[in-house]
Amino acid sequence: MARQKKTIITCAVTGAIHTPTMSDALPYSYDDIAGQAIEAAEAGASILHLHARNPDNGSPSVDPNDFAHFLPRIKQATDAVVNLSTGGSLTLSIQERINPAKTFSPEMCSMNMGSMNFSFHPLANRYGDDEWKFDWEKDYVANSDQNIFRNTFRDIREAAETLAPHDIKFEHECYDVGHLYNLKFCMDIGLFKAPIFIQFIFGILGGIGSEVDNLIFMKRTADRLFGDDYRWSVLGAGGAQMSLATTASQMGGNVRVGLEDSLFISRGKLAESNAQQVAKIRRIVEDLGSEVATPDEAREILDLKGGDRVAF
Repeated sequence: MARQKKTIITCAVTGAIHTPTMSDALPYSYDDIAGQAIEAAEAGASILHLHARNPDNGSPSVDPNDFAHFLPRIKQATDAVVNLSTGGSLTLSIQERINPAKTFSPEMCSMNMGSMNFSFHPLANRYGDDEWKFDWEKDYVANSDQNIFRNTFRDIREAAETLAPHDIKFEHECYDVGHLYNLKFCMDIGLFKAPIFIQFIFGILGGIGSEVDNLIFMKRTADRLFGDDYRWSVLGAGGAQMSLATTASQMGGNVRVGLEDSLFISRGKLAESNAQQVAKIRRIVEDLGSEVATPDEAREILDLKGGDRVAF
């Protein structure tokens, strides 16, 4: 696949892994999610990957009412592409998880390309019992070692067919090489059309590790399976965020940063905001000779339907 001329920066603003105790910068109120998303777009993110939170205690939410409080504000203030999660919960059904996308018809939404162990329980050991800000946090984190993130082939089909009338482009999240083969099968049976957008994800406990060799292996496998029919990006979790994003940008790929994926701006130093991470990777990308894509350029690269066709 030919080297892409512009680098798309995605910012994942809040997610469903980290909890309020872990960083004061993690947004969970409607105002903070909207404000940090807008600032991230102003810093150079052309795609905003969004989850919702309960504004009272920061717990993850897939309630469309929670999304409704910040999506119009983001659309009014920026022309960034909005990408809604179809994850957001390790316990809810696929229909519950895709309800926000079905309600608001965004240009993009995420799609995990397989069921997997998905755990972040080691984070619980970093905090004492009296350090948690909210009652739900400790058990949520500590008990994640019993969770399976479910996305069966039937779940994937149900999401694809339910959202097909909305002309939504998926961010196909691939946490291991088998997910690429799952995606190829789904393309072969007509669930998704080219150009597809693959997010290679490294460093989640339960998925492939964050070594550069694994990035090269995943990229080579995708080249063989999809040829010119895909665009790609890299998400490095935790401490791998900036190094893998830098490597991806030099390989001709796109990048994803944000407080969903890492709470830090450098080793041992918490990020002050999502925009700080976006500004850092933009500086790196540009200093190394690449150009950052605008939202409209991202729409052209990914063949998106356009911001005028969303329902918020």
